Amino acid sequence: MNSMAGHLGASLIAGYFVGQQRQNLDPAVCKGIEGDLARVIRGESVFGKKMSKKSKLSDAELFEPFPKEKPDETLIDGIAEGLEKGIDKPRQSGHNVIFASLAIRALKQHPELATPAIVDGILKLMALFANETPGSGYYGKKRGRIHGNKITLPDDDGASIYDDIDAMTVAVLDEVINLTPEIHRSGYGGMVHVINHAAAIVDLADNGYDELAQRAIQSHRRHLRLWRNLPNVADEEGPMQVSKFTPHAAAYWESGNIPYDRALLTHRVKTMFGFDELAAAVDDQAKEKAAYDKLRFLM
Repeated sequence: MNSMAGHLGASLIAGYFVGQQRQNLDPAVCKGIEGDLARVIRGESVFGKKMSKKSKLSDAELFEPFPKEKPDETLIDGIAEGLEKGIDKPRQSGHNVIFASLAIRALKQHPELATPAIVDGILKLMALFANETPGSGYYGKKRGRIHGNKITLPDDDGASIYDDIDAMTVAVLDEVINLTPEIHRSGYGGMVHVINHAAAIVDLADNGYDELAQRAIQSHRRHLRLWRNLPNVADEEGPMQVSKFTPHAAAYWESGNIPYDRALLTHRVKTMFGFDELAAAVDDQAKEKAAYDKLRFLM
Protein backbone atom coordinates (compact mmCIF):
# COMPACT_ATOMS: atom_id res chain seq x y z
CA MET A 1 0.00 0.00 0.00
CA ASN A 2 2.50 2.60 1.24
CA SER A 3 5.36 2.82 3.73
CA MET A 4 3.00 3.95 6.50
CA ALA A 5 0.81 0.85 6.11
CA GLY A 6 3.49 -0.83 8.20
CA HIS A 7 1.68 0.74 11.16
CA LEU A 8 -1.04 -1.90 10.92
CA GLY A 9 1.08 -5.00 11.39
CA ALA A 10 3.43 -3.23 13.78
CA SER A 11 0.57 -2.41 16.14
CA LEU A 12 -0.49 -6.06 16.34
CA ILE A 13 3.05 -7.25 16.95
CA ALA A 14 3.41 -4.63 19.70
CA GLY A 15 0.17 -5.83 21.27
CA TYR A 16 1.57 -9.35 21.38
CA PHE A 17 4.72 -8.12 23.09
CA VAL A 18 2.76 -6.08 25.65
CA GLY A 19 1.24 -9.39 26.70
CA GLN A 20 4.75 -10.72 27.27
CA GLN A 21 5.93 -7.63 29.14
CA ARG A 22 2.99 -7.49 31.53
CA GLN A 23 1.49 -10.91 31.99
CA ASN A 24 -0.82 -9.78 34.82
CA LEU A 25 -2.59 -6.96 33.02
CA ASP A 26 -6.11 -6.18 34.17
CA PRO A 27 -8.67 -7.85 31.85
CA ALA A 28 -10.07 -4.39 31.03
CA VAL A 29 -6.68 -3.35 29.65
CA CYS A 30 -6.41 -6.51 27.58
CA LYS A 31 -9.93 -5.98 26.25
CA GLY A 32 -9.08 -2.37 25.38
CA ILE A 33 -5.93 -3.34 23.49
CA GLU A 34 -7.75 -6.11 21.66
CA GLY A 35 -10.46 -3.61 20.74
CA ASP A 36 -7.91 -1.23 19.24
CA LEU A 37 -6.32 -4.01 17.22
CA ALA A 38 -9.68 -5.31 15.99
CA ARG A 39 -10.39 -1.80 14.69
CA VAL A 40 -7.05 -1.84 12.87
CA ILE A 41 -7.87 -5.11 11.14
CA ARG A 42 -11.36 -3.86 10.24
CA GLY A 43 -9.86 -0.95 8.33
CA GLU A 44 -10.27 1.99 10.71
CA SER A 45 -6.59 3.01 10.62
CA VAL A 46 -5.73 6.13 8.64
CA PHE A 47 -2.54 4.47 7.41
CA GLY A 48 -3.97 1.63 5.31
CA LYS A 49 -6.56 1.74 2.56
CA LYS A 50 -7.67 5.22 3.66
CA MET A 51 -4.22 6.53 2.75
CA SER A 52 -3.87 4.40 -0.41
CA LYS A 53 -7.31 4.56 -1.98
CA LYS A 54 -6.06 3.04 -5.25
CA SER A 55 -4.71 -0.06 -3.52
CA LYS A 56 -6.41 -3.28 -4.57
CA LEU A 57 -5.96 -4.66 -1.05
CA SER A 58 -8.22 -3.99 1.90
CA ASP A 59 -6.74 -3.62 5.38
CA ALA A 60 -8.27 -6.93 6.45
CA GLU A 61 -6.56 -8.71 3.54
CA LEU A 62 -3.17 -7.67 4.92
CA PHE A 63 -3.81 -10.05 7.83
CA GLU A 64 -4.71 -13.14 5.82
CA PRO A 65 -2.29 -16.08 6.22
CA PHE A 66 0.57 -16.43 3.79
CA PRO A 67 0.85 -19.59 1.70
CA LYS A 68 2.87 -22.21 3.55
CA GLU A 69 6.59 -22.11 2.84
CA LYS A 70 9.63 -23.67 4.42
CA PRO A 71 11.06 -21.20 6.96
CA ASP A 72 14.70 -20.15 6.89
CA GLU A 73 15.94 -18.41 10.02
CA THR A 74 19.02 -17.13 8.19
CA LEU A 75 16.78 -14.81 6.19
CA ILE A 76 16.17 -12.62 9.26
CA ASP A 77 19.60 -10.99 8.95
CA GLY A 78 18.47 -9.71 5.57
CA ILE A 79 15.98 -7.40 7.29
CA ALA A 80 18.82 -5.78 9.23
CA GLU A 81 20.75 -5.43 5.98
CA GLY A 82 17.73 -3.81 4.36
CA LEU A 83 17.41 -1.38 7.27
CA GLU A 84 21.11 -0.54 7.12
CA LYS A 85 20.68 1.32 3.82
CA GLY A 86 18.73 4.12 5.48
CA ILE A 87 19.85 3.94 9.09
CA ASP A 88 22.13 6.98 9.18
CA LYS A 89 19.33 9.53 8.77
CA PRO A 90 15.92 9.69 10.46
CA ARG A 91 13.24 8.46 8.06
CA GLN A 92 9.61 9.38 8.66
CA SER A 93 10.01 9.84 12.42
CA GLY A 94 12.02 6.64 12.76
CA HIS A 95 9.37 4.36 11.28
CA ASN A 96 11.89 2.40 9.22
CA VAL A 97 13.71 1.44 12.43
CA ILE A 98 10.49 0.85 14.38
CA PHE A 99 8.96 -1.47 11.78
CA ALA A 100 12.15 -3.42 11.07
CA SER A 101 12.99 -3.87 14.75
CA LEU A 102 9.51 -5.20 15.58
CA ALA A 103 9.70 -7.60 12.64
CA ILE A 104 13.15 -8.84 13.62
CA ARG A 105 12.13 -9.42 17.23
CA ALA A 106 8.97 -11.25 16.15
CA LEU A 107 10.81 -13.53 13.74
CA LYS A 108 13.64 -14.20 16.20
CA GLN A 109 11.01 -15.42 18.67
CA HIS A 110 9.05 -17.29 16.01
CA PRO A 111 11.54 -18.45 13.36
CA GLU A 112 8.87 -20.73 11.93
CA LEU A 113 7.45 -17.53 10.39
CA ALA A 114 10.72 -16.51 8.72
CA THR A 115 9.59 -17.65 5.28
CA PRO A 116 10.86 -16.19 1.99
CA ALA A 117 7.53 -14.49 1.23
CA ILE A 118 7.24 -12.82 4.64
CA VAL A 119 10.85 -11.62 4.76
CA ASP A 120 10.66 -10.42 1.16
CA GLY A 121 7.57 -8.39 2.04
CA ILE A 122 9.35 -6.76 4.97
CA LEU A 123 12.31 -5.94 2.73
CA LYS A 124 9.96 -4.31 0.22
CA LEU A 125 8.56 -2.22 3.07
CA MET A 126 12.09 -1.18 4.07
CA ALA A 127 12.83 -0.15 0.49
CA LEU A 128 9.92 2.29 0.55
CA PHE A 129 11.84 4.36 3.12
CA ALA A 130 14.95 4.79 0.95
CA ASN A 131 14.24 8.39 -0.01
CA GLU A 132 11.97 9.43 2.84
CA THR A 133 12.63 12.65 4.78
CA PRO A 134 12.78 12.78 8.60
CA GLY A 135 9.11 13.71 8.49
CA SER A 136 7.79 17.21 8.98
CA GLY A 137 7.06 19.67 11.74
CA TYR A 138 4.64 22.53 12.16
CA TYR A 139 6.46 25.84 12.50
CA GLY A 140 3.47 28.13 13.03
CA LYS A 141 1.02 29.87 10.72
CA LYS A 142 3.62 31.90 8.84
CA ARG A 143 5.94 29.01 8.00
CA GLY A 144 3.53 26.08 8.04
CA ARG A 145 4.79 22.50 7.85
CA ILE A 146 8.41 21.96 6.80
CA HIS A 147 10.23 18.69 6.20
CA GLY A 148 13.12 18.05 8.55
CA ASN A 149 15.72 17.77 5.80
CA LYS A 150 15.15 21.49 5.12
CA ILE A 151 15.70 22.55 8.73
CA THR A 152 19.04 23.87 9.99
CA LEU A 153 19.35 23.17 13.70
CA PRO A 154 21.26 25.53 16.03
CA ASP A 155 24.73 24.47 17.08
CA ASP A 156 23.79 24.43 20.76
CA ASP A 157 20.14 23.78 21.53
CA GLY A 158 20.61 22.27 24.98
CA ALA A 159 19.75 18.78 23.78
CA SER A 160 21.50 15.92 25.54
CA ILE A 161 24.56 14.58 23.76
CA TYR A 162 24.55 10.79 23.65
CA ASP A 163 26.31 8.08 21.75
CA ASP A 164 25.23 4.92 23.56
CA ILE A 165 21.96 3.23 24.44
CA ASP A 166 22.05 4.00 28.17
CA ALA A 167 22.53 7.72 27.60
CA MET A 168 19.90 7.76 24.84
CA THR A 169 17.38 6.09 27.13
CA VAL A 170 18.01 8.57 29.95
CA ALA A 171 17.73 11.49 27.52
CA VAL A 172 14.36 10.29 26.20
CA LEU A 173 12.93 9.65 29.66
CA ASP A 174 14.10 13.11 30.77
CA GLU A 175 12.27 14.67 27.82
CA VAL A 176 9.11 12.79 28.78
CA ILE A 177 9.43 13.93 32.40
CA ASN A 178 9.77 17.55 31.26
CA LEU A 179 6.52 17.54 29.25
CA THR A 180 4.05 20.23 30.31
CA PRO A 181 0.62 21.09 28.87
CA GLU A 182 1.75 24.67 28.25
CA ILE A 183 4.33 23.60 25.66
CA HIS A 184 2.65 22.17 22.58
CA ARG A 185 4.93 21.05 19.77
CA SER A 186 3.52 19.46 16.63
CA GLY A 187 5.57 17.33 14.27
CA TYR A 188 8.09 14.55 13.73
CA GLY A 189 5.67 12.13 15.33
CA GLY A 190 5.91 13.87 18.70
CA MET A 191 7.34 12.19 21.78
CA VAL A 192 5.39 9.05 20.87
CA HIS A 193 7.80 8.43 18.03
CA VAL A 194 10.87 9.65 19.87
CA ILE A 195 10.04 6.92 22.44
CA ASN A 196 9.27 4.20 19.91
CA HIS A 197 12.30 5.02 17.78
CA ALA A 198 14.56 4.68 20.84
CA ALA A 199 12.85 1.45 21.93
CA ALA A 200 13.44 -0.01 18.47
CA ILE A 201 17.16 0.75 18.76
CA VAL A 202 17.26 -0.94 22.18
CA ASP A 203 15.64 -4.03 20.67
CA LEU A 204 18.03 -4.09 17.71
CA ALA A 205 20.93 -4.30 20.17
CA ASP A 206 19.12 -6.91 22.28
CA ASN A 207 18.67 -9.04 19.17
CA GLY A 208 22.36 -9.01 18.30
CA TYR A 209 22.63 -6.04 15.93
CA ASP A 210 24.87 -3.86 18.09
CA GLU A 211 26.70 -2.19 15.23
CA LEU A 212 23.45 -1.28 13.49
CA ALA A 213 21.98 0.01 16.76
CA GLN A 214 25.07 2.16 17.36
CA ARG A 215 24.68 3.77 13.94
CA ALA A 216 20.99 4.40 14.62
CA ILE A 217 21.69 6.36 17.81
CA GLN A 218 22.97 9.47 16.02
CA SER A 219 19.97 9.37 13.71
CA HIS A 220 17.75 9.22 16.78
CA ARG A 221 19.47 12.25 18.30
CA ARG A 222 18.73 14.20 15.11
CA HIS A 223 15.08 13.12 15.44
CA LEU A 224 14.94 14.27 19.06
CA ARG A 225 16.58 17.60 18.24
CA LEU A 226 14.14 18.27 15.39
CA TRP A 227 11.27 17.75 17.82
CA ARG A 228 12.88 19.83 20.61
CA ASN A 229 13.42 22.76 18.24
CA LEU A 230 9.81 22.98 17.14
CA PRO A 231 8.10 26.19 18.26
CA ASN A 232 5.48 26.17 20.98
CA VAL A 233 2.16 26.47 19.12
CA ALA A 234 -0.07 26.39 22.20
CA ASP A 235 -1.41 29.85 21.26
CA GLU A 236 -2.69 28.38 17.99
CA GLU A 237 -3.44 24.79 18.88
CA GLY A 238 -4.24 25.13 22.56
CA PRO A 239 -2.43 23.38 25.41
CA MET A 240 -1.57 19.68 25.15
CA GLN A 241 -4.51 17.45 25.94
CA VAL A 242 -3.71 15.24 28.93
CA SER A 243 -5.43 11.98 29.80
CA LYS A 244 -6.41 11.44 33.42
CA PHE A 245 -5.01 7.88 33.37
CA THR A 246 -2.20 5.94 31.71
CA PRO A 247 -3.22 3.13 29.32
CA HIS A 248 -1.83 0.32 31.43
CA ALA A 249 -4.57 1.11 33.97
CA ALA A 250 -8.08 -0.31 33.69
CA ALA A 251 -9.52 3.14 34.50
CA TYR A 252 -8.13 4.46 31.20
CA TRP A 253 -10.24 2.02 29.19
CA GLU A 254 -13.26 2.21 31.48
CA SER A 255 -13.35 6.02 31.58
CA GLY A 256 -15.72 6.32 28.63
CA ASN A 257 -13.38 8.91 27.19
CA ILE A 258 -10.83 6.97 25.13
CA PRO A 259 -9.32 9.25 22.46
CA TYR A 260 -9.24 8.03 18.87
CA ASP A 261 -7.46 10.72 16.92
CA ARG A 262 -6.03 10.01 13.49
CA ALA A 263 -3.00 8.15 14.76
CA LEU A 264 -3.61 6.85 18.28
CA LEU A 265 -5.38 3.72 17.05
CA THR A 266 -2.10 2.21 15.88
CA HIS A 267 0.26 4.13 18.16
CA ARG A 268 -1.28 3.64 21.58
CA VAL A 269 -0.24 0.00 21.95
CA LYS A 270 3.13 0.57 20.26
CA THR A 271 3.91 3.28 22.80
CA MET A 272 2.81 1.09 25.71
CA PHE A 273 5.30 -1.48 24.43
CA GLY A 274 8.01 1.03 23.55
CA PHE A 275 7.94 2.80 26.89
CA ASP A 276 8.33 -0.45 28.80
CA GLU A 277 11.27 -1.42 26.59
CA LEU A 278 13.00 1.86 27.45
CA ALA A 279 12.17 1.59 31.14
CA ALA A 280 13.70 -1.89 31.22
CA ALA A 281 16.90 -0.49 29.75
CA VAL A 282 17.55 2.04 32.54
CA ASP A 283 18.26 1.27 36.18
CA ASP A 284 16.49 4.22 37.79
CA GLN A 285 13.10 3.45 39.29
CA ALA A 286 12.40 7.06 40.27
CA LYS A 287 13.03 8.29 36.73
CA GLU A 288 10.96 5.44 35.31
CA LYS A 289 8.02 6.26 37.61
CA ALA A 290 8.14 9.98 36.85
CA ALA A 291 8.27 9.35 33.09
CA TYR A 292 5.53 6.74 33.22
CA ASP A 293 3.14 9.22 34.81
CA LYS A 294 3.75 11.58 31.89
CA LEU A 295 2.52 8.98 29.41
CA ARG A 296 -0.84 10.59 30.12
CA PHE A 297 0.37 13.51 27.99
CA LEU A 298 0.71 11.25 24.95
CA MET A 299 -2.51 9.24 25.27
